[in-house]
Amino acid sequence: MNNGKNNNHNHNHNHNHGYPKAWVVTVDMGYGHQRAAFPLKSLAYGGKIINASNYAGMPRADRKTWRESKKFYEFMSRFKRVPLFGEAAFDIYNKLQAIPSFYPKRDLSKPSAQIKETMALIKKREWGKHLIHTLNKKKIPLITTFFIPAFMAEAWEYGGDIYCVICDADISRAWAPPDPTQSKIKYFAPNYRVVERLKCYGVRAENIFLTGFPLPKENTGGRYLGNLRHDLGIRLTHLDPKKLYTSKYALTIDEHLGTNWPPPKTKGPPTLMFAVGGAGAQREMGVEIVKNLAQKIKEKKIKIILVAGIRNEVNQYFKRSIRGCGLGSHLGKNIKIIFGENTEDYFKKFNRALRQVDVLWTKPSELSFYTALGLPIIISTPIGSQEDFNRKWLTTIGSGIDPEDIDYVDEWFFDWIDSGWFARAAMQGFMEGGKYGTYNIEKFIKHKLAEVKAVKMTLQY
Repeated sequence: MNNGKNNNHNHNHNHNHGYPKAWVVTVDMGYGHQRAAFPLKSLAYGGKIINASNYAGMPRADRKTWRESKKFYEFMSRFKRVPLFGEAAFDIYNKLQAIPSFYPKRDLSKPSAQIKETMALIKKREWGKHLIHTLNKKKIPLITTFFIPAFMAEAWEYGGDIYCVICDADISRAWAPPDPTQSKIKYFAPNYRVVERLKCYGVRAENIFLTGFPLPKENTGGRYLGNLRHDLGIRLTHLDPKKLYTSKYALTIDEHLGTNWPPPKTKGPPTLMFAVGGAGAQREMGVEIVKNLAQKIKEKKIKIILVAGIRNEVNQYFKRSIRGCGLGSHLGKNIKIIFGENTEDYFKKFNRALRQVDVLWTKPSELSFYTALGLPIIISTPIGSQEDFNRKWLTTIGSGIDPEDIDYVDEWFFDWIDSGWFARAAMQGFMEGGKYGTYNIEKFIKHKLAEVKAVKMTLQY
Protein backbone atom coordinates (compact mmCIF):
# COMPACT_ATOMS: atom_id res chain seq x y z
CA MET A 1 0.00 0.00 0.00
CA ASN A 2 1.41 3.36 -0.87
CA ASN A 3 2.07 5.24 2.36
CA GLY A 4 2.46 8.58 0.66
CA LYS A 5 6.24 8.75 1.08
CA ASN A 6 7.26 8.37 -2.53
CA ASN A 7 4.49 10.38 -4.03
CA ASN A 8 6.10 13.69 -4.65
CA HIS A 9 9.25 12.54 -6.38
CA ASN A 10 10.26 10.89 -9.65
CA HIS A 11 7.27 12.35 -11.41
CA ASN A 12 9.21 14.48 -13.80
CA HIS A 13 9.99 11.72 -16.27
CA ASN A 14 6.97 9.50 -16.41
CA HIS A 15 4.19 11.67 -17.77
CA ASN A 16 2.56 8.57 -19.22
CA HIS A 17 2.07 7.10 -15.77
CA GLY A 18 -0.93 5.18 -17.03
CA TYR A 19 -3.30 8.11 -16.56
CA PRO A 20 -3.46 11.67 -17.81
CA LYS A 21 -1.59 14.32 -15.85
CA ALA A 22 -3.18 17.69 -15.16
CA TRP A 23 -2.12 21.30 -14.89
CA VAL A 24 -2.39 22.05 -11.17
CA VAL A 25 -2.75 25.83 -10.81
CA THR A 26 -2.75 27.86 -7.61
CA VAL A 27 -2.30 31.51 -6.58
CA ASP A 28 -0.33 33.25 -3.90
CA MET A 29 -3.10 34.83 -1.76
CA GLY A 30 -2.58 33.68 1.80
CA TYR A 31 -1.68 30.01 2.23
CA GLY A 32 -5.13 28.53 1.61
CA HIS A 33 -5.09 28.10 -2.15
CA GLN A 34 -1.52 26.82 -2.16
CA ARG A 35 -2.21 24.43 0.71
CA ALA A 36 -5.09 22.93 -1.29
CA ALA A 37 -2.84 22.45 -4.35
CA PHE A 38 0.16 20.94 -2.56
CA PRO A 39 -1.32 17.43 -2.01
CA LEU A 40 -2.28 17.27 -5.71
CA LYS A 41 1.36 17.51 -6.78
CA SER A 42 1.42 13.85 -7.80
CA LEU A 43 -1.15 14.71 -10.50
CA ALA A 44 0.75 17.77 -11.70
CA TYR A 45 2.29 17.65 -15.14
CA GLY A 46 6.08 17.59 -14.79
CA GLY A 47 5.62 17.32 -11.01
CA LYS A 48 5.23 21.09 -10.80
CA ILE A 49 2.40 23.21 -9.42
CA ILE A 50 1.88 26.40 -11.43
CA ASN A 51 1.43 29.66 -9.56
CA ALA A 52 -0.87 31.79 -11.73
CA SER A 53 0.13 34.94 -9.85
CA ASN A 54 3.88 34.34 -10.17
CA TYR A 55 5.36 32.15 -12.92
CA ALA A 56 8.36 32.42 -15.26
CA GLY A 57 7.70 34.44 -18.38
CA MET A 58 4.59 36.09 -16.95
CA PRO A 59 3.64 39.42 -18.59
CA ARG A 60 4.40 42.43 -16.41
CA ALA A 61 0.85 43.74 -16.59
CA ASP A 62 -0.51 40.42 -15.24
CA ARG A 63 1.99 40.43 -12.39
CA LYS A 64 0.94 43.95 -11.48
CA THR A 65 -2.78 43.07 -11.42
CA TRP A 66 -2.13 40.08 -9.14
CA ARG A 67 0.14 42.09 -6.88
CA GLU A 68 -2.48 44.80 -6.43
CA SER A 69 -5.16 42.32 -5.38
CA LYS A 70 -2.81 40.47 -2.99
CA LYS A 71 -1.58 43.72 -1.40
CA PHE A 72 -5.15 44.79 -0.77
CA TYR A 73 -6.04 41.40 0.75
CA GLU A 74 -3.06 41.40 3.13
CA PHE A 75 -3.51 45.06 3.98
CA MET A 76 -7.15 44.45 4.98
CA SER A 77 -6.23 41.41 7.11
CA ARG A 78 -3.72 43.48 9.07
CA PHE A 79 -5.62 46.79 9.02
CA LYS A 80 -8.46 45.09 10.90
CA ARG A 81 -6.37 45.48 14.08
CA VAL A 82 -6.12 49.28 13.82
CA PRO A 83 -8.21 50.81 16.63
CA LEU A 84 -11.45 52.58 15.67
CA PHE A 85 -11.08 52.52 11.87
CA GLY A 86 -9.75 49.01 11.32
CA GLU A 87 -12.90 47.12 12.23
CA ALA A 88 -15.14 49.52 10.29
CA ALA A 89 -13.05 49.42 7.12
CA PHE A 90 -12.78 45.64 7.30
CA ASP A 91 -16.55 45.33 7.71
CA ILE A 92 -17.12 47.27 4.49
CA TYR A 93 -14.55 45.09 2.68
CA ASN A 94 -16.16 42.00 4.18
CA LYS A 95 -19.66 43.01 3.03
CA LEU A 96 -18.39 43.17 -0.56
CA GLN A 97 -17.46 39.50 -0.44
CA ALA A 98 -19.99 38.36 2.14
CA ILE A 99 -21.72 35.03 1.84
CA PRO A 100 -25.52 35.48 1.77
CA SER A 101 -27.66 33.59 4.28
CA PHE A 102 -28.50 30.07 3.12
CA TYR A 103 -32.19 30.12 4.08
CA PRO A 104 -34.64 30.68 2.57
CA LYS A 105 -33.16 28.72 -0.37
CA ARG A 106 -33.45 30.91 -3.42
CA ASP A 107 -31.93 31.70 -6.78
CA LEU A 108 -28.67 33.54 -6.14
CA SER A 109 -27.29 33.18 -9.65
CA LYS A 110 -27.19 36.90 -10.42
CA PRO A 111 -23.49 37.87 -10.72
CA SER A 112 -22.16 39.93 -7.80
CA ALA A 113 -20.19 43.17 -8.10
CA GLN A 114 -17.02 41.24 -7.29
CA ILE A 115 -17.51 38.90 -10.26
CA LYS A 116 -18.34 41.69 -12.67
CA GLU A 117 -15.18 43.47 -11.59
CA THR A 118 -13.06 40.31 -11.95
CA MET A 119 -14.44 39.59 -15.42
CA ALA A 120 -13.92 43.21 -16.50
CA LEU A 121 -10.25 42.98 -15.44
CA ILE A 122 -9.81 39.69 -17.32
CA LYS A 123 -11.36 41.11 -20.51
CA LYS A 124 -10.02 44.66 -20.37
CA ARG A 125 -6.43 43.89 -19.36
CA GLU A 126 -6.31 40.51 -21.13
CA TRP A 127 -5.47 39.23 -17.66
CA GLY A 128 -4.43 35.57 -17.72
CA LYS A 129 -4.48 35.30 -21.49
CA HIS A 130 -0.76 34.51 -21.66
CA LEU A 131 -1.07 31.80 -18.99
CA ILE A 132 -4.02 30.05 -20.62
CA HIS A 133 -2.53 30.22 -24.11
CA THR A 134 0.67 28.70 -22.72
CA LEU A 135 -1.21 25.87 -20.99
CA ASN A 136 -3.40 25.32 -24.03
CA LYS A 137 -0.44 23.73 -25.84
CA LYS A 138 -1.31 20.61 -23.86
CA LYS A 139 -5.06 20.24 -23.44
CA ILE A 140 -4.92 18.12 -20.28
CA PRO A 141 -7.33 18.70 -17.36
CA LEU A 142 -6.71 22.01 -15.58
CA ILE A 143 -7.26 21.92 -11.80
CA THR A 144 -7.16 25.23 -9.97
CA THR A 145 -7.62 26.00 -6.27
CA PHE A 146 -8.89 29.54 -6.91
CA PHE A 147 -11.80 30.79 -9.01
CA ILE A 148 -9.95 33.47 -10.99
CA PRO A 149 -7.71 31.06 -13.00
CA ALA A 150 -10.85 28.99 -13.73
CA PHE A 151 -12.61 32.08 -15.11
CA MET A 152 -9.48 32.97 -17.09
CA ALA A 153 -9.38 29.48 -18.57
CA GLU A 154 -12.97 29.79 -19.68
CA ALA A 155 -12.61 33.38 -20.95
CA TRP A 156 -9.49 32.55 -23.00
CA GLU A 157 -10.99 29.30 -24.30
CA TYR A 158 -8.88 26.63 -22.67
CA GLY A 159 -9.24 23.42 -24.68
CA GLY A 160 -9.25 20.88 -21.84
CA ASP A 161 -11.53 20.32 -18.85
CA ILE A 162 -11.52 22.96 -16.11
CA TYR A 163 -11.84 21.99 -12.45
CA CYS A 164 -12.00 24.28 -9.44
CA VAL A 165 -11.16 23.05 -5.93
CA ILE A 166 -13.04 24.98 -3.24
CA CYS A 167 -11.13 25.90 -0.07
CA ASP A 168 -13.89 26.92 2.38
CA ALA A 169 -16.90 25.35 4.09
CA ASP A 170 -19.19 27.91 2.45
CA ILE A 171 -18.55 30.33 -0.38
CA SER A 172 -19.59 33.68 -1.79
CA ARG A 173 -21.10 34.15 -5.24
CA ALA A 174 -17.60 35.07 -6.49
CA TRP A 175 -16.69 31.37 -6.87
CA ALA A 176 -19.37 30.65 -9.47
CA PRO A 177 -18.96 31.91 -13.05
CA PRO A 178 -20.98 34.90 -14.32
CA ASP A 179 -23.20 32.66 -16.42
CA PRO A 180 -23.20 29.36 -14.50
CA THR A 181 -25.66 27.49 -16.72
CA GLN A 182 -23.44 27.97 -19.78
CA SER A 183 -20.14 27.35 -17.99
CA LYS A 184 -18.07 24.19 -18.37
CA ILE A 185 -16.18 24.68 -15.07
CA LYS A 186 -16.57 21.68 -12.76
CA TYR A 187 -16.25 21.98 -8.99
CA PHE A 188 -14.67 19.77 -6.33
CA ALA A 189 -16.59 20.61 -3.15
CA PRO A 190 -15.15 20.08 0.34
CA ASN A 191 -18.50 19.46 2.07
CA TYR A 192 -22.27 19.12 1.55
CA ARG A 193 -23.02 22.79 2.17
CA VAL A 194 -20.80 23.91 -0.70
CA VAL A 195 -22.55 21.47 -3.05
CA GLU A 196 -25.93 23.01 -2.19
CA ARG A 197 -24.55 26.53 -2.28
CA LEU A 198 -23.17 26.10 -5.81
CA LYS A 199 -26.63 24.95 -6.95
CA CYS A 200 -28.14 28.16 -5.48
CA TYR A 201 -25.56 30.10 -7.49
CA GLY A 202 -26.84 28.41 -10.65
CA VAL A 203 -24.07 25.84 -11.22
CA ARG A 204 -25.48 22.72 -12.87
CA ALA A 205 -25.63 19.69 -10.56
CA GLU A 206 -23.66 17.53 -13.00
CA ASN A 207 -20.72 19.95 -12.65
CA ILE A 208 -20.46 19.57 -8.86
CA PHE A 209 -18.60 16.75 -7.12
CA LEU A 210 -18.41 16.19 -3.38
CA THR A 211 -14.79 15.14 -2.88
CA GLY A 212 -13.71 16.60 0.46
CA PHE A 213 -10.77 19.00 0.82
CA PRO A 214 -7.43 17.64 -0.50
CA LEU A 215 -5.39 16.59 2.55
CA PRO A 216 -1.66 15.71 2.46
CA LYS A 217 -0.96 12.06 1.66
CA GLU A 218 1.85 11.92 4.17
CA ASN A 219 -0.76 12.60 6.86
CA THR A 220 -3.51 10.31 5.61
CA GLY A 221 -1.14 7.54 4.51
CA GLY A 222 -2.84 6.06 1.48
CA ARG A 223 -6.42 5.20 0.67
CA TYR A 224 -6.77 3.14 3.85
CA LEU A 225 -5.63 6.07 5.98
CA GLY A 226 -2.88 4.08 7.69
CA ASN A 227 -0.92 7.07 9.01
CA LEU A 228 -4.07 8.88 10.09
CA ARG A 229 -5.45 5.92 12.07
CA HIS A 230 -2.05 5.30 13.65
CA ASP A 231 -1.60 8.95 14.71
CA LEU A 232 -5.16 9.28 15.98
CA GLY A 233 -4.76 6.21 18.21
CA ILE A 234 -1.75 7.79 19.95
CA ARG A 235 -3.43 11.21 20.08
CA LEU A 236 -6.49 9.82 21.89
CA THR A 237 -4.27 8.50 24.70
CA HIS A 238 -2.65 11.94 25.10
CA LEU A 239 -6.01 13.72 25.03
CA ASP A 240 -7.87 11.43 27.39
CA PRO A 241 -5.48 10.33 30.16
CA LYS A 242 -8.42 9.52 32.47
CA LYS A 243 -10.10 7.44 29.73
CA LEU A 244 -13.45 9.18 30.28
CA TYR A 245 -14.19 9.34 26.56
CA THR A 246 -12.26 6.34 25.26
CA SER A 247 -13.79 3.85 27.68
CA LYS A 248 -17.31 5.09 26.94
CA TYR A 249 -16.87 4.84 23.15
CA ALA A 250 -14.45 1.90 23.09
CA LEU A 251 -16.48 -0.02 20.48
CA THR A 252 -16.70 2.92 18.07
CA ILE A 253 -13.01 3.72 18.39
CA ASP A 254 -12.14 0.06 17.96
CA GLU A 255 -14.28 -0.18 14.83
CA HIS A 256 -12.66 2.86 13.20
CA LEU A 257 -9.05 2.49 14.28
CA GLY A 258 -8.80 -1.30 14.10
CA THR A 259 -5.33 -2.58 14.93
CA ASN A 260 -4.22 0.95 15.81
CA TRP A 261 -6.33 0.82 18.95
CA PRO A 262 -5.33 0.69 21.70
CA PRO A 263 -1.80 1.80 20.74
CA PRO A 264 1.31 0.46 22.47
CA LYS A 265 1.77 2.40 25.73
CA THR A 266 2.51 6.02 24.84
CA LYS A 267 3.52 8.42 27.55
CA GLY A 268 4.18 12.06 27.02
CA PRO A 269 2.45 15.39 27.39
CA PRO A 270 -0.02 16.76 24.82
CA THR A 271 1.33 18.90 21.96
CA LEU A 272 -0.46 22.13 21.08
CA MET A 273 0.18 23.79 17.72
CA PHE A 274 -0.64 27.46 17.14
CA ALA A 275 -0.76 28.59 13.50
CA VAL A 276 -0.92 32.23 12.37
CA GLY A 277 -2.43 33.24 9.03
CA GLY A 278 -0.46 33.97 5.87
CA ALA A 279 -0.60 37.72 6.47
CA GLY A 280 1.01 37.14 9.88
CA ALA A 281 -2.14 38.26 11.70
CA GLN A 282 -2.58 37.03 15.29
CA ARG A 283 1.15 36.43 15.96
CA GLU A 284 0.88 38.22 19.34
CA MET A 285 -1.64 35.63 20.41
CA GLY A 286 0.90 32.83 19.95
CA VAL A 287 3.21 34.59 22.38
CA GLU A 288 0.37 35.16 24.88
CA ILE A 289 -0.36 31.44 24.83
CA VAL A 290 3.30 30.58 25.50
CA LYS A 291 3.54 33.16 28.33
CA ASN A 292 0.43 31.85 30.04
CA LEU A 293 1.58 28.25 29.70
CA ALA A 294 5.17 29.02 30.81
CA GLN A 295 4.89 27.13 34.10
CA LYS A 296 3.36 24.05 32.43
CA ILE A 297 6.08 24.12 29.75
CA LYS A 298 8.78 24.19 32.45
CA GLU A 299 7.07 21.28 34.21
CA LYS A 300 7.04 19.37 30.87
CA LYS A 301 3.24 19.09 31.02
CA ILE A 302 2.79 20.44 27.49
CA LYS A 303 4.73 20.89 24.26
CA ILE A 304 4.14 23.86 21.97
CA ILE A 305 4.66 24.27 18.23
CA LEU A 306 4.38 27.79 16.84
CA VAL A 307 3.90 28.11 13.08
CA ALA A 308 5.58 31.10 11.47
CA GLY A 309 4.95 29.97 7.88
CA ILE A 310 7.38 31.58 5.43
CA ARG A 311 7.68 34.91 7.24
CA ASN A 312 11.07 35.24 8.86
CA GLU A 313 9.94 38.32 10.80
CA VAL A 314 7.27 36.20 12.51
CA ASN A 315 9.87 33.48 13.14
CA GLN A 316 12.27 36.02 14.73
CA TYR A 317 9.43 37.65 16.70
CA PHE A 318 8.53 34.24 18.20
CA LYS A 319 12.18 33.51 19.11
CA ARG A 320 12.72 36.92 20.75
CA SER A 321 9.48 36.68 22.71
CA ILE A 322 10.20 33.14 23.95
CA ARG A 323 13.62 34.20 25.20
CA GLY A 324 11.94 37.26 26.68
CA CYS A 325 9.69 35.09 28.86
CA GLY A 326 12.70 33.17 30.16
CA LEU A 327 11.92 30.07 28.10
CA GLY A 328 14.95 30.27 25.80
CA SER A 329 16.35 26.98 27.10
CA HIS A 330 13.15 25.20 25.96
CA LEU A 331 13.45 26.38 22.33
CA GLY A 332 13.88 23.40 20.04
CA LYS A 333 12.75 21.05 22.83
CA ASN A 334 9.34 21.72 24.41
CA ILE A 335 8.80 24.73 22.16
CA LYS A 336 9.37 24.42 18.43
CA ILE A 337 8.90 26.96 15.65
CA ILE A 338 8.00 25.94 12.11
CA PHE A 339 9.47 28.23 9.52
CA GLY A 340 10.02 27.45 5.82
CA GLU A 341 12.25 29.11 3.23
CA ASN A 342 9.38 28.87 0.73
CA THR A 343 5.81 27.54 0.73
CA GLU A 344 6.76 24.04 -0.36
CA ASP A 345 9.42 23.77 2.34
CA TYR A 346 6.94 25.14 4.90
CA PHE A 347 4.13 22.74 3.93
CA LYS A 348 6.50 19.75 4.17
CA LYS A 349 7.67 20.79 7.65
CA PHE A 350 4.14 21.63 8.73
CA ASN A 351 2.68 18.31 7.54
CA ARG A 352 5.46 16.36 9.21
CA ALA A 353 5.02 18.22 12.52
CA LEU A 354 1.25 17.83 12.36
CA ARG A 355 1.59 14.09 12.87
CA GLN A 356 2.87 14.79 16.41
CA VAL A 357 0.22 17.43 17.18
CA ASP A 358 -2.68 16.73 19.56
CA VAL A 359 -4.58 20.04 19.41
CA LEU A 360 -4.51 22.68 16.66
CA TRP A 361 -5.21 26.32 17.57
CA THR A 362 -5.83 28.40 14.44
CA LYS A 363 -8.18 30.86 12.86
CA PRO A 364 -10.84 28.97 10.88
CA SER A 365 -9.06 29.14 7.52
CA GLU A 366 -8.62 26.22 5.11
CA LEU A 367 -6.93 24.49 8.06
CA SER A 368 -10.45 23.90 9.38
CA PHE A 369 -10.59 20.89 7.01
CA TYR A 370 -7.50 19.40 8.68
CA THR A 371 -9.84 18.45 11.52
CA ALA A 372 -10.57 15.37 9.36
CA LEU A 373 -7.08 14.18 10.31
CA GLY A 374 -8.56 13.63 13.78
CA LEU A 375 -7.46 17.02 15.10
CA PRO A 376 -9.50 18.99 17.63
CA ILE A 377 -9.44 22.69 16.78
CA ILE A 378 -9.41 25.69 19.12
CA ILE A 379 -10.85 28.42 16.91
CA SER A 380 -9.28 31.87 17.15
CA THR A 381 -11.10 34.93 15.83
CA PRO A 382 -12.30 34.49 12.24
CA ILE A 383 -11.13 37.06 9.68
CA GLY A 384 -13.71 37.49 6.93
CA SER A 385 -17.09 36.08 6.07
CA GLN A 386 -15.86 32.70 4.78
CA GLU A 387 -14.00 32.09 8.07
CA ASP A 388 -17.21 32.77 10.03
CA PHE A 389 -18.77 29.92 8.05
CA ASN A 390 -15.75 27.65 8.54
CA ARG A 391 -16.11 28.27 12.27
CA LYS A 392 -19.79 27.42 12.11
CA TRP A 393 -19.01 24.19 10.25
CA LEU A 394 -16.40 23.15 12.86
CA THR A 395 -18.73 23.81 15.79
CA THR A 396 -21.61 22.06 14.02
CA ILE A 397 -19.66 18.84 13.45
CA GLY A 398 -18.37 19.07 17.02
CA SER A 399 -14.63 19.17 16.40
CA GLY A 400 -13.98 22.87 16.96
CA ILE A 401 -14.52 25.07 19.99
CA ASP A 402 -14.01 28.74 20.85
CA PRO A 403 -11.27 29.38 23.40
CA GLU A 404 -11.97 30.62 26.91
CA ASP A 405 -10.02 33.63 28.26
CA ILE A 406 -6.44 33.29 27.01
CA ASP A 407 -5.10 34.53 30.38
CA TYR A 408 -6.29 31.29 31.97
CA VAL A 409 -5.31 28.90 29.19
CA ASP A 410 -3.16 27.01 31.72
CA GLU A 411 -6.41 26.11 33.52
CA TRP A 412 -9.04 25.47 30.88
CA PHE A 413 -6.80 23.68 28.41
CA PHE A 414 -6.04 20.98 30.99
CA ASP A 415 -9.65 20.82 32.16
CA TRP A 416 -10.64 19.97 28.58
CA ILE A 417 -8.05 17.21 28.55
CA ASP A 418 -9.16 15.82 31.93
CA SER A 419 -12.79 15.77 30.83
CA GLY A 420 -12.02 13.93 27.58
CA TRP A 421 -13.49 16.79 25.55
CA PHE A 422 -10.51 17.08 23.21
CA ALA A 423 -10.57 13.33 22.57
CA ARG A 424 -14.23 13.56 21.62
CA ALA A 425 -13.51 16.50 19.29
CA ALA A 426 -10.63 14.59 17.68
CA MET A 427 -12.90 11.66 16.96
CA GLN A 428 -15.68 13.95 15.65
CA GLY A 429 -13.28 15.60 13.21
CA PHE A 430 -12.17 12.18 11.98
CA MET A 431 -15.73 10.87 11.62
CA GLU A 432 -17.39 13.94 10.11
CA GLY A 433 -14.66 15.64 8.06
CA GLY A 434 -13.86 14.64 4.46
CA LYS A 435 -10.74 12.48 4.59
CA TYR A 436 -10.43 11.30 0.99
CA GLY A 437 -10.26 14.57 -0.97
CA THR A 438 -6.87 13.98 -2.56
CA TYR A 439 -7.71 10.40 -3.55
CA ASN A 440 -11.15 11.36 -4.88
CA ILE A 441 -9.67 14.09 -7.09
CA GLU A 442 -6.96 11.72 -8.33
CA LYS A 443 -9.53 9.05 -9.04
CA PHE A 444 -11.59 11.57 -10.92
CA ILE A 445 -8.73 12.72 -13.14
CA LYS A 446 -7.55 9.14 -13.74
CA HIS A 447 -10.98 8.02 -14.84
CA LYS A 448 -11.79 11.23 -16.63
CA LEU A 449 -12.06 9.29 -19.86
CA ALA A 450 -14.45 6.86 -18.23
CA GLU A 451 -18.05 7.74 -17.48
CA VAL A 452 -18.17 10.74 -15.13
CA LYS A 453 -21.38 9.59 -13.50
CA ALA A 454 -19.83 6.23 -12.61
CA VAL A 455 -16.94 7.97 -10.84
CA LYS A 456 -19.34 10.21 -8.97
CA MET A 457 -20.99 7.14 -7.45
CA THR A 458 -17.70 5.79 -6.06
CA LEU A 459 -16.36 8.92 -4.35
CA GLN A 460 -15.89 8.48 -0.60
CA TYR A 461 -16.34 11.42 1.73
